[in-house]
Amino acid sequence: MSNDVTTVTSRVEAIVAQGLNKWFGAHHVLHDIDIAIGRGEHVVVCGPSGSGKSTLVRCFNGLEPYRSGRLTVNGHDMSVLKNASVVRQNVGMVFQQFNLFPHMTVLENCTLAPIWSQKLPSSEAADIAMELLRRVHIAAYADRYPGQLSGGQQQRVAIARALCMRPNIMLFDEPTSALDPEMIAEVLDVMIDLAKSNITMVCVTHEMGFARAVANRIVFMADGRIVEEAEPQQFFENPRTERAQKFLRQVLPH
Repeated sequence: MSNDVTTVTSRVEAIVAQGLNKWFGAHHVLHDIDIAIGRGEHVVVCGPSGSGKSTLVRCFNGLEPYRSGRLTVNGHDMSVLKNASVVRQNVGMVFQQFNLFPHMTVLENCTLAPIWSQKLPSSEAADIAMELLRRVHIAAYADRYPGQLSGGQQQRVAIARALCMRPNIMLFDEPTSALDPEMIAEVLDVMIDLAKSNITMVCVTHEMGFARAVANRIVFMADGRIVEEAEPQQFFENPRTERAQKFLRQVLPH
C-alpha cells in the first residue's frame, strides 16, 4: 500500500487538460477533455478519422487555441498567450508533412531554431544537430536538400530538427501517414529508439504495432471525446467499450 502511495505522490505531470473544449465554427471538435500525462510517459492517441486527436495534440503546444477548460504544459497555463512561445522552447512537434525548408540543407534546417530562438553559437548548434542526425541515421545527408531525400529520410530529419531544441516533450501527429509503406518502418524504428530515453512522448498514430511496443497508455478518442484509456495489453486484448472494439476490428490484421 505504501508503495502505491509513493508512486502516486511522486508523479510529476507534464501535460494536464481539464474540461477542454474546442470548436471549429459550429463544429464541436473537443468535448470536455480530461487527461494528465506524466513526465517520461509514452502515450499513444488513436481513434477514427475526425475524432479530434490531431486537434488535441496541437492544443498541447499552442498551435490551436481552445475555447474553454484548463490546460497546463510543463506547469505553464496555456490560456496565457505569451506562455505558448515559452512552452514551444521545450516541446518538439513532428507533423504528418515534413515541413522542412526546401531551400536549406538538412543541417541548416536543424540548426535554424537553436541559433535564432535559443541564441546558440552556430558551431554549437551544428555539433548538436550532427549528433542527432547520427542518432536518426541520416548524418551522411547533412549537406543535401530535402528534395534530394526520400519521404522516410525527410521525416527522420524532421524528428532530428525537433530534438535539436532539446525538448522534454515530443508530440507526433500521425508522423507516418504521408509515407509509402516501405518507409514507415524506418521512421518507427527511430521513434522506438527515442522512447528508450526519458522524454515524454504523445503520439497520434494508427500504427498499432508501434503502440504495443512503446506506449505506457493508450488513449482512444471518438467524436471529440476520450472514450477509453488503458494500458496496451488491456486495450488490445480486452477493450471495454463497443466503440473501441469496432475500431480495433478495423485496424488490426485478422
